[in-house]
Amino acid sequence: MCGLLGSICTDSSADGARRADALEAALPLMHHRGPDDTQIWYDDDVVFGFARLAIIDIEGSSQPLSYDDGRYRIVFNGEIYNYLELRTELAEKFGATFHTDGDTEAIVAAYKYYGDDCVDKLRGMFAFVIWDSRDKRLFGARDYFGIKPLYIATVDGTTYFGSEKKCLLALLEGGGEPLPVDTRALQDYLTLQYVPEPASMQQTVRRLESGMSFAVQDGKVSTRRYFNPTFPIAPVRSETARADLYKRIADTLDDSVRMHMRADVTVGSFLSGGIDSTAIAALAKRYNPGLLTFTVGFERDGFSEIDVAAESAEAIGVEHITKLVTPEEFAGAVPLIIWYLDDPVADPALVPLWFIAREARKHVKVVLSGEGADELFGGYNIYREPLSLKAFEHVPGSVKALLGSVSKKLPDGMRGKDLLRRGSIPIQERYYGNARLFRDDELDFLKVRDPNATIMDVTRDLYSRCAQYDDVTKMQYIDLFTWLRGDILVKADKVTMANSLELRVPFLDKEVYRLAATLPVSERVTKATTKYALRQGLKQIVPPHIFNRRKLGFPVPTRHWLKDELYDWARGVIADSGAGDLIDLPAISRMLEAHRAGPLDLSRKIWTVLVFLIWHGIFIERRISPEIPQTHYPVRL
Repeated sequence: MCGLLGSICTDSSADGARRADALEAALPLMHHRGPDDTQIWYDDDVVFGFARLAIIDIEGSSQPLSYDDGRYRIVFNGEIYNYLELRTELAEKFGATFHTDGDTEAIVAAYKYYGDDCVDKLRGMFAFVIWDSRDKRLFGARDYFGIKPLYIATVDGTTYFGSEKKCLLALLEGGGEPLPVDTRALQDYLTLQYVPEPASMQQTVRRLESGMSFAVQDGKVSTRRYFNPTFPIAPVRSETARADLYKRIADTLDDSVRMHMRADVTVGSFLSGGIDSTAIAALAKRYNPGLLTFTVGFERDGFSEIDVAAESAEAIGVEHITKLVTPEEFAGAVPLIIWYLDDPVADPALVPLWFIAREARKHVKVVLSGEGADELFGGYNIYREPLSLKAFEHVPGSVKALLGSVSKKLPDGMRGKDLLRRGSIPIQERYYGNARLFRDDELDFLKVRDPNATIMDVTRDLYSRCAQYDDVTKMQYIDLFTWLRGDILVKADKVTMANSLELRVPFLDKEVYRLAATLPVSERVTKATTKYALRQGLKQIVPPHIFNRRKLGFPVPTRHWLKDELYDWARGVIADSGAGDLIDLPAISRMLEAHRAGPLDLSRKIWTVLVFLIWHGIFIERRISPEIPQTHYPVRL
C-alpha cells in the first residue's frame, strides 16, 4: 500500500531532469501514503516517483522497481494476495527469475510474459504503471472493483498519473491559478454525494475507471475495459444443493481472509455491529490468534455500535479497542479529511472512520474490513424493492403512466402513493445508486448547471450493459459502478491511507465475486431479509446476537448536531464561503434554518453542500489550509 506519481512525455525536447525536480516537489503531498521510503527514477521519457508503506518484503521490493536488466520499471500501489502462487507459475512455465521476495516483481514479470493480459492473473487490489524502455510503451491498470485509485491527466503532450489528485494539481497548476470546477461534476455530486467516475471535480483531471487498463505509446493514450461484471446465475434446485452452496460461501470467504492476512506486519480488523465485519474478524482470528479489533462511536443513543461490537469481540475472543468522537472533534477534523479526499465525498461516515483509522494505526499497520458484501450478496434494503413491485411487472405501459399520474394527485403521506409512483417508473429512471440526495428539480440553488443534463446520464450506459438481468441484479450492477467505487471505496482508501494504514477488503475478492455472481435472487434478497445466502453461510461463524441484526455501519448524528452542537459551525462555513458564483449561499442558509426549525430532516442535503464549500475553500479559494499531521506511528509488528 503506497502512493505512486509520474508522467510520460515522448517529445524529444522533453527535459527529464526538470520534470523529475517538479515531481520531487509534489511527492511529499502524499507522504502519508508511504512514510517508510521515498524514491524517484527517470529517463528521457518517463518520471516515476514513489512513497512506500512497507507491508510485504519490507527490506526488499523498493520502488520504482527494475526488472529484466532494466528494460521494465514499475510503480505499484496495493497488494497482490496470490503473488506467491503467481511467482511459482511464472518460474515453472517461463523460467522467470526473481530478485526480491515481494508481490511487485510478480506483476512486472507477469507483464513481461502475459502482456496486457497480466491483469487477469492478479488477485488483489492494485493500481500500477509499467514502463517498457525498449518498446517505449507505458502500461497501467486499476483493480476489478476500484479499491485503489489512479488519477490521470494529459496536457500539452504529457500524461500525468498518480494515486492522489493533489499531487497532479501541484504539477499542473505549478503554484498558479487553480484548475476550475467542473460544473457538471458538481451537479452530479449534489445528487449522488460523490463525483462519479471517471470524472473528478476539476475537468482536466480524470480517473482511470475500475476494471480498466491504459497504455501510452507514440504519444497516444488508449484505454481498455478488461473486467465487466457478469452474473451467470445458477438455480439451486434441492436442499442438498442449498447446503452445499452455503458451505462454499463460508469456505470461499475463509480462503479470501486467509489470503488477505498475508503480510510481514501485524494485521488487525475493523469491527462494527454488523454481520460483515464480524464475520471477517472471526475468520481472521483463525489466522492471527492475537487479533486486535477496532470500533468507533458517539456519545448519543442510537449512534454507537461500541457495546454490540464489544459483545462480538468477546464472543469471538479478540482484543478490542474503541474510540468515542465528540461533536467538537468531528467538526475540527472535517477540513483535514476533505484535504485528504482530493474531491468532496459527503458521506458523514468518513469522519468516524478517519478517527478509528488513526486509533488503529497506533497498534497495527494493516486492517481488514467488510466493504463489498452488500453489493455482491444483496445487502441493501433497497434491493428488496423489486419484490414489492412484482404486481406491476405485467401492467401495460399506458396503464403505468396513468397510475403515475394518479399518484401525483394523491396527498403526500397517503398510504399507497409512493408504491404507485415507484411502480409506474422503470428501474432506469428510479434507481441510480444507493445515494440519492437532491433531485434535478431541487437544484435551483445551483447557479451554473446544464438544464438538459440529468443523473440518468451517469447510468444510461451501465443499464445498457446489464439489460439482460432482472431488476435486483441491475441494481447491484449499477452500485458496483456508482456507489461502491464512488463512495464506499473512496472513503476506505483515503481516510485509512491518511493515517498510513492499509485497509484490505476480503469480500471484494475475485473468487468471492465469482461465487456471489451465481446466486439466484431468492438467495440474495427475500421479503424478510437481505444477503440471505451469505447469512446462512456465516451461521456457524458469527455470534448469534449478530446474525439478523440490522446494518448500521458507523452511523453519525448529523441530523441532531446540525440543529444544536454544529449549528453555529455550519452557519460559519456558509458565511465564509467564496463559492457564491456557483452556489446560492443564502438559499443554503435558509435550508439550515428550516432544518433547525423542523420537522423536515434536511441534514444529508445540508451536509453535502457544506462539504463542497469546505472543499472549495481548500482547493479553489486556497483560503483554508488544514494543518497536516506528522505521519509517524508506533507499530507493533
